[in-house]
Amino acid sequence: MRIGFIGLGGMGGAMARNLLEAGHTVLVWNRSPEPVERLVAAGATAATIDEAFATGVVLSMLADDRAVTDRLLDPAVLDAAPHGALHVNMATVSTALADRALRAHTDRGLRYVAAPVFGRTEAAAAGNLVVVAAGATADIDSVRPLFDVLGRRTWIVGDQPSAANLTKIFGNYLIACSIEAMAEATTVIEAGGLDPVQFLELLTDGLFTGPIFAGYGAMIGSRSYEPVNFRLPLGFKDVQLALTSGLEHNVPLPFGGVLRDAFVEALAHGQAEQDWAAVTETARRRAGLA
Repeated sequence: MRIGFIGLGGMGGAMARNLLEAGHTVLVWNRSPEPVERLVAAGATAATIDEAFATGVVLSMLADDRAVTDRLLDPAVLDAAPHGALHVNMATVSTALADRALRAHTDRGLRYVAAPVFGRTEAAAAGNLVVVAAGATADIDSVRPLFDVLGRRTWIVGDQPSAANLTKIFGNYLIACSIEAMAEATTVIEAGGLDPVQFLELLTDGLFTGPIFAGYGAMIGSRSYEPVNFRLPLGFKDVQLALTSGLEHNVPLPFGGVLRDAFVEALAHGQAEQDWAAVTETARRRAGLA
């Protein structure tokens, strides 16, 4: 299949590479040139955004609502796209953005699917993501072979693209709550003179199994926040998206306020380039352990 891929950060670059290795022809665009150069060396073709859309099927993995709006909802870009072209937005964006994007595409005879993913950069590199898709059934079916390359399973959660984004936002909200819970618990363990690493190994051995507690628990217990799989500002963005969605549906999110303040404090202490598990340091600072 000949496709475009827009956004080659840690996740997008790994995903585009897997599509190349699966034999697809991939036209790539990124704001900075270095990721494009790496993908071109692997067999991709450098392209403009218009050229990526001209393939008829374009996947995008940009950072946030603003990036999607500026780059992909530009009326000039959408007006230039061929009739019937399909845009699969795989980023975590707001439900409001998803609704706006659907209208903008539909008004021009274009198709739009939301397909955000669960998984860190190593899962992206291994083709082991979980894809959460929503949109017209025929549109999703047409790109299922691409999803099968990128992930181990695709969940279809509705025919409105915003359904996929709401699902992803609150999946990330649960991850953030888990990180904060581990941060608080290990801070008390440390303050009590015990070993946070052993504590988390004990709990993830049987009680809290799975990649979230095991993976982030290892980072939190050892206070080692590299490699950076998901930057702290992106985690903050997703907490904000959850709080906004809660307001839209009249659902209070008390934990969300706690998370928001913890992330703000971490950013205020210069942790923007760290993994979001580094929000643990907020709990430690508050306890006088930093």
